[in-house]
Amino acid sequence: MNGATHSVERTPVDVAVGVLIDADGRFLLTSRPQGKVYAGYWEFPGGKLEAGETVEQALRRELHEELGVDIGAVHPWRIEIVDYEHARVRLHFCRVYEWSGAFEMREQQAMAWQVLPVQVAPVLPGTLPVLKWFAEERGHTGPTTAPATTLPA
Repeated sequence: MNGATHSVERTPVDVAVGVLIDADGRFLLTSRPQGKVYAGYWEFPGGKLEAGETVEQALRRELHEELGVDIGAVHPWRIEIVDYEHARVRLHFCRVYEWSGAFEMREQQAMAWQVLPVQVAPVLPGTLPVLKWFAEERGHTGPTTAPATTLPA
């Protein structure tokens, strides 16, 4: 995977990831806030599980803290392990179709509703598998991102 290193020795950090999908089939991407690793890169929102939390509990907490929304049913989808230079993460991707409240970018991040190919850049490598899964499900052929939207090799 571009921009990622591979190591079998590091214990992965569990991360709950929300794939919010609206009535038109668009999905929400948010930018990583300033001060965080890969600031400005686009990803699906979410965050690390705290001690004793389930994936659903962490996702509900993170989306409320980061975006100001309360989510409805959480639909576990897929799990992907990604090795970054700074961490190895186990991404628990969950689909979410319902939420309430107005979106507030509480970490001064940006948000964008997207379809394939996504038009925001750059895209974090951990986001790429989801775009591929969307392409497979939706019969999308061709690129899933606009040119030069991933981390450099």
